[in-house]
Amino acid sequence: MSDKPRVLVLLAAGINRDQDTETAFRMVGADAERVHINDIVDGRRRLKDYHILMLPGGFSFGDDIASGKVLANKLKYKLKDELLEFIADKKLVLGVCNGFQVMVKLGILPGFDGNYMRQDVTLTHNDFGKFEDRWVYLKVNPKSRCIFTRGIEKPVYVPVCHGEGKFIPRDHDVLTQLQDNDQVVVQYVDANGEFGAYPVNPNGSVAHIAGICDETGRIFGMMPHPENYIVRTQHPRWTRTELPDEGDGLIIFRNAVEYVEREL
Repeated sequence: MSDKPRVLVLLAAGINRDQDTETAFRMVGADAERVHINDIVDGRRRLKDYHILMLPGGFSFGDDIASGKVLANKLKYKLKDELLEFIADKKLVLGVCNGFQVMVKLGILPGFDGNYMRQDVTLTHNDFGKFEDRWVYLKVNPKSRCIFTRGIEKPVYVPVCHGEGKFIPRDHDVLTQLQDNDQVVVQYVDANGEFGAYPVNPNGSVAHIAGICDETGRIFGMMPHPENYIVRTQHPRWTRTELPDEGDGLIIFRNAVEYVEREL
């Protein structure tokens, strides 16, 4: 087996950003592999053999019931012990868009007090009731423990593609706990780093929240797609604007890989 950090990119019916995330991780030196959930359930692959679990975007199981709910239930009732062992071993979990939806409905985020199987927040239908496909700016919380966003100082520019991206905490106490713990990692802002209404906040998320982590910073979920801006030619104005070769989203994957390399 490779001595590089090993990433399991989870596959299931309807997921469609698996190759994008596999490419992002490979670009920063990881050994990334796309693995179908049935291969883990049936024992053909073992979650414990990997350092990072990636839950990519898409429309798992057609977003039946609610986005991410079916896959969350399959993980809960088929792989609960393996997943909790993975988290207890202080490994990393990243979920993007549908992956983030899976994480909150499974309960591994926000994971208050180490409880990774309780749902305290959700992601639901956008305020305007339509699918949002646009580019957004994200402000990163410098106080957050999040492994994935370390060193990011300026707003990050990445796309969103979702119909159910509105972040809602169960109640005001949950929101307060998220904020007091600095578990709010990224928030929707404008190009100047200021909060604003639609379309700056594309879905109406409470407190402009675009992504959160657990209390350790090793588990992170976000609605926007960092894997879709890893090279300059993915930028919507790349032919008209001087840009660096590396897109804003790549550092999120690099941070994860470098963390694992330090811990190996």
